[in-house]
Formats: sequence, C-alpha cells, structure tokens
Amino acid sequence: MPSAPALTSSQVVIAIDPHKASWTAVVVDARLQAVASIRVPVNRDGYRQLRRFSRRWPDASWAIEGAAGLGAPLTTRLAADDVHVVNVPAKLARRVRLLSTGHGRKTDEADALSVGIAALTATRLNTAVIDEALAALRAVTEHRDDLVRTRTQTVNRLHVLLAHLIASGLPRKLTAEAAAAALRTIRPRTLLARTVRRLAVELLAELRRLDRRITDATAALGAAVAASGTTLTELHGIGDVMAAKILARTGPVSRFRSESAFASFCGVAPIEVSSGDVQRHRLSRAGDRQLNYALHVMAMTQPSDPLRAGTTTSANEPPGRLTRKPCAASSGGSPTSSSEP
Repeated sequence: MPSAPALTSSQVVIAIDPHKASWTAVVVDARLQAVASIRVPVNRDGYRQLRRFSRRWPDASWAIEGAAGLGAPLTTRLAADDVHVVNVPAKLARRVRLLSTGHGRKTDEADALSVGIAALTATRLNTAVIDEALAALRAVTEHRDDLVRTRTQTVNRLHVLLAHLIASGLPRKLTAEAAAAALRTIRPRTLLARTVRRLAVELLAELRRLDRRITDATAALGAAVAASGTTLTELHGIGDVMAAKILARTGPVSRFRSESAFASFCGVAPIEVSSGDVQRHRLSRAGDRQLNYALHVMAMTQPSDPLRAGTTTSANEPPGRLTRKPCAASSGGSPTSSSEP
C-alpha cells in the first residue's frame, strides 16, 4: 500500500465518515472549515447522490475513515471509478475531534470534519487500496476463529451435561470420539437422565459438525498461504493458520515506513515513560493483539527447535525450563528460561 502524497493547503477534501447504513460526507477547505455536507444511504442510489454532490469540487481529494473496514464498500466503488482515496485511521480522526473546539461533541458530521482535517494536516497517510486476496484470507481466518470459539462453548456445554450422567466426568480435553464412547455406555433410567443424554447427543452431533468445518477452514487457509508464496511457514513456530493470520492482519508491508513502525503496530515496541532524568520504558498494551498473539506463540515455540538447542530467549538467564515471564513479545508473557528444578 503506497503512501499517499501529502495534501497541500490549497486542496479541498471530501471526507467520509462511513457507517453500516449511511455515508456522511463533509467538504473541508484549506482553512480546515466545513463547506458543505451530505448524508446518503449505503447503496447504489446513495453512491450516485454522493458522486453528484462531489461534482461541485472536481479537483477535490477523497479521505475515508477506516477505508478497509466500514469504508471498504465505498472505497471499492471509488477505486472502480479511478478516484484516488486516502485512508485516515480512526484513531487519528478521534484525536483531531478531541483536540478541536466544541467539547469533543460526536456527530457524524463532526466525525467527517475530523477526517478531513486529519487528511489535510497529517503526513504519511496511505492510499486506500483493497487487496481482495488479503481480504478473502482475513475473512476465512476470522471465520475459523469464530468456529473454534463456538466449538469451545459446545465442549463446555457438553462437559456440563456429561457431569450429570457420569460421576467423575470426562477429561478436560474432550473430543467427539471420547464423548461418543462415554454416551454409548450410559443407560438412563429416569426422565432427567434420558433428557440429559438426548441433549448430550445433540451437542455431540454439533461438535462433530464443527470439527469438520474447522478442518475445511484450516485446509482453505493452507491452500491460500501456499498460493501466496510467503516464507513465513519456514519460521519455527509459524504454521499455516498463524501465517494466514499474520498476512491477513498485516496487509501490504509497504504501508509500514520502517521495522520500528511495524513493531509498534504489533504492540511489541517498548513505550518510553521517562520523566526528567529518569529514563525508563514499559511494555506496550496497544497494537494489534492478534498479531501480538501470533508473535507470542512463535516465541513460546522457538526454544523447542532442535537447531536452537542450548539457546535461551533471555540473554541474562541460563538454559533450563521454560517459564512465563513478561517481555516485549507479548503483554501476556513470553518464554524465558529458568534453571529452577
């Protein structure tokens, strides 16, 4: 995603605050003042109204808040018409609104005005480009995550029902095969037991269906990662699922101006909290937590690599048993080594 050229003070910006059902556009001039505004529905007629509205400013630039999120439908339509669009991060627009006059009042027009001011005053804003391959990869990744969460809920519900039928319950890591084997041994004699067993059988069928769907989604991710030609899977600790998540959430690498910017985006760059002569840093709680999690998993897995035998993830500690201690790789802790017995 190439960086957009800086907008000059002589330009006019058509700033968009997108929502699920509406697009609010505000024309912002060089004085950072609103010239005109319009609110249209998110459909074909609304897009036509917006384009007719913009004809009064043929040389205006377009800026959309979250062009890859709620603004994606409009970004795609404008790109098809060869209209250049600048992506304004929601965080940047929010900062402009909070620092402006009016006590930070939040309306759609105020949000769109903040987007326009940010587009005219900020630097290094990226051109909004929708990569369909990455968007499709992210959709499958998020779909698989939803299926895994649903499966976990289903297993928990099945555990509760089986606890009514089996005194000692079943192991924590319950599989469909283990649950089916346990249910085959149960011969309920009371109304309550028969009802609970019937519900457990229904949950078991749902669990098997989820397992099949997760397997299919995982296979689809593997095929997409292979087609992308990425070398992420060559790193120890990164499989197809993690590679797909990293690719989908990172997007085009060209949108990051440096390695440090990418580290900040992942939430692994330390934050300076110095005061006076005291120089200190703390771990970042910001950044993309999904990417942070992927790096955390990789950090936890790296010490098991045979090629890294004898090395540690901390230069100040001897090799030994892995422990969870905080580090910049994850706010939840990453592996360090300990010589404790």
